Amino acid sequence: MARRFPLAGLLRLRHAEQDRAAAALAAANERVRDAADARIAARRSLADAEGSQPIQDAATLSAVAAARAATRGMLEELDAVVRSRRADAEQAQDDYNGARRSALGLEKLEVQHTEQQTAEELRTEQNALDEIAARSRAEGGAR
Repeated sequence: MARRFPLAGLLRLRHAEQDRAAAALAAANERVRDAADARIAARRSLADAEGSQPIQDAATLSAVAAARAATRGMLEELDAVVRSRRADAEQAQDDYNGARRSALGLEKLEVQHTEQQTAEELRTEQNALDEIAARSRAEGGAR
């Protein structure tokens, strides 16, 4: 009977860490997409507002200028949010890569362990067969 991989518990832990890192990466990428979508919507809003309002007096001109300034300010903030979320996503990617590397190392050890156990079982089986064959020859040769 093959011995169980001695680091199986650690391998399960590494797989759990990898799954958690993958979930965090997916969430970070979703936040990046959301921020980019908000930025695109704000840019469209600014572009739509620039040509759609007839300006007839100074008060309207002042209100349009204030709206554009506010929208530009919002765009700058959204740009900062996008940069921050991209940095978070890059960190999440690095974390995932590290977790995956840790799991891969243990997976390779598990494969080696399985190969060694299989080879040991085959040697044991071959030795038993050789012993049976030698016994049969010895018994057959004595008759």
